Amino acid sequence: MKYYLIAGERSGDLHGANLLKGIKSNDPDAKFRGWGGDLMQNEGMELVTHYKDTAFMGFLEVALNLHKISGFLKKCKSDILAYQPDVVILIDYPGFNLRIASFVKQHGFKVFYYISPKVWAWNQKRALKIKKNVDRMFVIFSFEIDFYKKFGYDVDYVGNPLMDAIEAFRPDIDFKSKHNLDDKKPIIALLPGSRKQEIIGMLDVMLTVQPHFPNHQFAIAGVKTLPTALYEKYLAGGKAVMIYDATYDLLSVAEAALVTSGTATLETALLNIPEVVCYKTSRFSYAVAKRVIQVRFISLVNLIMDKEVVRELIQNELNESQLVEELSSILHGGSKRASQLKDYAKLHEIVGGAGASERAGKLMVNYLKNA
Repeated sequence: MKYYLIAGERSGDLHGANLLKGIKSNDPDAKFRGWGGDLMQNEGMELVTHYKDTAFMGFLEVALNLHKISGFLKKCKSDILAYQPDVVILIDYPGFNLRIASFVKQHGFKVFYYISPKVWAWNQKRALKIKKNVDRMFVIFSFEIDFYKKFGYDVDYVGNPLMDAIEAFRPDIDFKSKHNLDDKKPIIALLPGSRKQEIIGMLDVMLTVQPHFPNHQFAIAGVKTLPTALYEKYLAGGKAVMIYDATYDLLSVAEAALVTSGTATLETALLNIPEVVCYKTSRFSYAVAKRVIQVRFISLVNLIMDKEVVRELIQNELNESQLVEELSSILHGGSKRASQLKDYAKLHEIVGGAGASERAGKLMVNYLKNA
């Protein structure tokens, strides 16, 4: 069968690649085309557009790029019609994918959605649009089952695909020496995100803590899909070491981490590294978000646990003094380190083990065969 997949972010590329494996194990003759990244391409998907060109965050940033986004939508719709897939599989990325879902449903294609948009966080009535345009929804959080039931929509819970990547991860025992990391100095990892505007908005403030921790070394988790010049100014004076595309290895040797809100907050917790969650956007985007967000937390860790496990420093709270205070509290001997790690153990129980990608792939293939 022919599958068309759309992932618009780095995390979607990871989960999309693992989903491709799950589909292939149940449909050996499967053919793939779509939008994503290097990981999905490496699994055999014919790549139409890379996520690095389509990743916009924040209400203002999206508004400023509406013309470009409109062009991407037009290109995607045309490509789907030309490819004539048996199913279109949408992976998170709601602003774009919900528009595509409506279009392809109108043209008679099967629509599957893997990793639900966070409609439970804001504008919950979007669940009705999903019910109308999506044939099957495959969710990764158990609480999403009851959420969608409120709208008369049955979904498939497959577990969290992050565990597929995390349980498959094997630390590089030579990682420190390969990256010239001092074996005698504990490491603080900085995870600023994978979008240009995240790097610019987060690294300056994250690195303000560096002089306060002279006995530690700082390492930045970078991505090669962004220009190396973007990171250069943050390395001046030896403030930090740059580590590209090896975030799990970096976290595996870190004492603690400062992490931009997103999937990385959950990855860091599942790898048992104490963290402080950081988030800052434009004033306009933040003002809009405050009006529409309907949940208490922004990090996946706290949302899943339904309490503050990791401290979230948002907008004006994200400053040097607050960062120093919170980071100190999660280092060895800090007042919050033990309780955070204890909560991580409970988080592991809730999230469960590996196998989400295989379960999702098998269900998808079976639904198509029995259609």
